[in-house]
Amino acid sequence: MQWVRDYQADQEREGLYRQALLVTLSGNVLLAGGKAVVASLSGSVALYADAANSVSDVLYSLLMVLGLWMAQRPPDLSHPQGHSRFEPLVGLLVSFAMGFAGYEAARAAIERFIEGGAAVPPGLPTLVLVLSAAVKLGMYLFIRRIARRVFSPTLGVAARDNLSDMLTSLAAFVGTLGSAFLHPLLDPIAGALVALWIFRAAFLAARENLNYLTGAGAPEELRQEIVASAAQVEGVVRVHQVLTEYAGPQLVADLHINVAPELPLVEAHAISDRVQEAVEALSEVDRAYVHLEPCEDEVRAA
Repeated sequence: MQWVRDYQADQEREGLYRQALLVTLSGNVLLAGGKAVVASLSGSVALYADAANSVSDVLYSLLMVLGLWMAQRPPDLSHPQGHSRFEPLVGLLVSFAMGFAGYEAARAAIERFIEGGAAVPPGLPTLVLVLSAAVKLGMYLFIRRIARRVFSPTLGVAARDNLSDMLTSLAAFVGTLGSAFLHPLLDPIAGALVALWIFRAAFLAARENLNYLTGAGAPEELRQEIVASAAQVEGVVRVHQVLTEYAGPQLVADLHINVAPELPLVEAHAISDRVQEAVEALSEVDRAYVHLEPCEDEVRAA
């Protein structure tokens, strides 16, 4: 009796995950430390907001290490279908960490705005922000490439967070320069804009990962792709039902197909296996269940 699904470790996939986690964790630790020191020395609220965001990035990096390690564990008796649901759970926790960073950034910006703002002299703060934006751009491109290759929503969230960080660092850069050359209030205003951008990114990330956790269905384009993959298998007369839901970052597809009623069981079962292989070959699909039904005469005639 088999109690656990078949599993074969993907060494290339695991290696890509390790690369992504190493770059994410080391990059965020470096940026958080540098920004925190310079923000303390300069008194820039915009830089403080950006430093708070980077601290949250370090926290979510640690969560990613733990969560993705759990998600990559092979199936066992406690989780016979695998541990993939841990991945969107980590993505949801990452979005909460981003939301807390947004709150901290907004709080500091409001306090400084009420105080009337303060001019931040150009120099080290602006240099740190420009370097931060450049590093985050590189991290975004690197993590996005891996996320697409391994079809990982958690790494996708991390990539989008890096893009948000790049834009918020640029906003903070404009704010610090503006506070020195135009008006002191531009620094807390830039900090508030940073906070709003963080809140937006956190909301989008939370919504996406909630869909993965709550069994949302596939979009129309992907549903049609599943139908087409099954229908092209020789021996399939019609695909008349496809139900999909996310079980973690990938889909479970339940298909009902019609085959000729006079086929021997061995041949009908072989058709079912080929349909399963065709559907599971799609990168978005984790597993497919195929139900065979005899084809009615009027359907065959059509």
